[in-house]
Amino acid sequence: MNYRRILGTMILATVLAGPAVTRAHATTLGSDVIGMFPQNIGEFAYANLKEARSLSWFPQLKQQMLPARFKQFEQFLTAAGIDPNSQVEEVAWATVGAPPPPAAQNAPANGANGAKQPAAPGPGSEQILGVALGSFRPEAAEAYFTAQKLPVVKVRNFSLYAFGGGSGPADLFFFFLDSNTAAFGQRQQLERLLAIRAGEEPGLLTESTMLPLINEANGSGVVWAVLNSAYAQLAMQQLAPEAGQFPQAQQLVSRLRALSIQIIAGSGVQARFQSVCASPDDANTFAALLQAGLLYKRYQVGNSNPDLASLLDSTSITPAGDRLNVRLTLTDDQMLSLIRRNTFAVTM
Repeated sequence: MNYRRILGTMILATVLAGPAVTRAHATTLGSDVIGMFPQNIGEFAYANLKEARSLSWFPQLKQQMLPARFKQFEQFLTAAGIDPNSQVEEVAWATVGAPPPPAAQNAPANGANGAKQPAAPGPGSEQILGVALGSFRPEAAEAYFTAQKLPVVKVRNFSLYAFGGGSGPADLFFFFLDSNTAAFGQRQQLERLLAIRAGEEPGLLTESTMLPLINEANGSGVVWAVLNSAYAQLAMQQLAPEAGQFPQAQQLVSRLRALSIQIIAGSGVQARFQSVCASPDDANTFAALLQAGLLYKRYQVGNSNPDLASLLDSTSITPAGDRLNVRLTLTDDQMLSLIRRNTFAVTM
């Protein structure tokens, strides 16, 4: 699915991560926004669109990067007389699993009195939930939908506008919490967002696994993301397939606990890729295997993709405790060159 491409994009960019460069301003996503998301997420990502639009390569990267659902959201905003290119400044989104059973919705967070958090989604079974921040005109959207006689659902005094027919479980909706905040996703997840705001279901701020990594990444760059164990494993298999040629690699990948990503942009592009391994021994072994895999990839692409080959030459892979860090720096021209070659169009 198209949504998977954004995290692939960011992970591949972080496999291209490095030392300090002149840094664009990084905005911190407020805890009030983070706290509206459910606990059982597979991926959580953020983009500072206001800052990113000033980057020469972002318009091209955006086509490969942002989830298809957000593009639909932008199209509907445009039809309703709202300019997403100037009025949407930040966006956060997550892949989310099914809601917990009603009896468990008010249970304590994981670790409290033995209660368990709802199961996180596996790749292919998720729904999407997003929050866009900016300057909106809710009355314009309402007038547009009324004039077009498009499906509108009332939930807790909010008007949920349908992207499609509004009746299928996969149909997307969006609504305005206020003139500065809009949410989009499947109806089931939007209803959960409202339930969390009402204190009827625990939100992401009470989650014990992903939240610490989200807090580490938050405010670090123009784009950042955190992946849980299942998505981290899938991403590593996609982006470092050469490492899979080593017998130990698949075992190490299967034990990955999480993956965090930050992309920082200014006069160049800096990205940081950090995988959380099961142990320091796993991190050290995985670093050695990944170095061997990247060396093999370097010889594969030496003639067909010299830009990527040059970047692989300068890739830094460093284990640190149970973390594995990969770093590199790109110039704007290198970034554009890679985009033109569809380097970031990771497919499923």
